[in-house]
Amino acid sequence: MEKLYYKISEVSRLTGVEPHVLRYWESVFEELSPAKNRAGNRIYSPRDIDLIMELKILIRDKQFSTSGAQQEMQARRKKPKTKDGETPELFPKNTDLQRDLREVRLLLQQLLDKL
Repeated sequence: MEKLYYKISEVSRLTGVEPHVLRYWESVFEELSPAKNRAGNRIYSPRDIDLIMELKILIRDKQFSTSGAQQEMQARRKKPKTKDGETPELFPKNTDLQRDLREVRLLLQQLLDKL
């Protein structure tokens, strides 16, 4: 079962991106703006996690610089809308499969932490 919100430590485990990098990306990419709870802690939605994975692909896998990734994200926003009014995904995905994989990864990380 997918959660509505994740703490930064959970997002870090799910995505493989360190918390300090997540905070930095938040300051650089306007698309990434997690909500904060009453205590002021960041809470990430599944949409935020999908965006982080897209940024990770651009920056770590495709070796874009931060400014290059910003340009790619801006180009994505300027792309025409699809028939249903949605902006096309930068990397099309099966969201059910991704959700399941996030949950499995979190479970495996929790099991690993107990060892």
